[in-house]
Amino acid sequence: MQTFSLKPRWTNASKVSAGVSVDITEDFVIADFAVRESPACFRQEKEQDGEAVCEDSCVEIFLNMFDRSARYANFEFNSKGVCYAARGKGREDRQELSKEEYAKIIRNPGKVVMEGDFYRWMLSVQIPKELLGVNNGDLRNFLMEGNLYKCADLADEPHWLTAFPIETEKPDFHRPDFFANINIPSWSK
Repeated sequence: MQTFSLKPRWTNASKVSAGVSVDITEDFVIADFAVRESPACFRQEKEQDGEAVCEDSCVEIFLNMFDRSARYANFEFNSKGVCYAARGKGREDRQELSKEEYAKIIRNPGKVVMEGDFYRWMLSVQIPKELLGVNNGDLRNFLMEGNLYKCADLADEPHWLTAFPIETEKPDFHRPDFFANINIPSWSK
């Protein structure tokens, strides 16, 4: 299991903190997110999979695909566990997951609670290997590259945090050229 602290990029996000622990099992990528943010940074409006949850208080995991296509997948979740996910080679020309594929993602949102002047929320997700192009084999044997994010594009105080730096002038999470190792594959131990 790897633990990552998300750091502000492109803006001062002192009113937001987020971390994530990522575990790779034979069949799933498991991400446990923990978020603490001020009311001005918190937003919770999207209700259905496929909606633009990046406008809400949102955590995201972008991962390379393993089907030799040079594509990557983005999985974005608001505090309710509502998801937007798609695959493609870049920001444009992405293919959104089908309803059946969305149903395969296991989501366990915690309650949003107020602690002092901050909201605190947690979300655990399990992404099955077939959504990453692995139908046979142990997911732990693959080199997992990606990035992890927290954002809220339409909050009163928009913000963008990343696990690994992205050297762009404006927020742009769709940058696989800045992906880094998320796991250490079992074959390298």
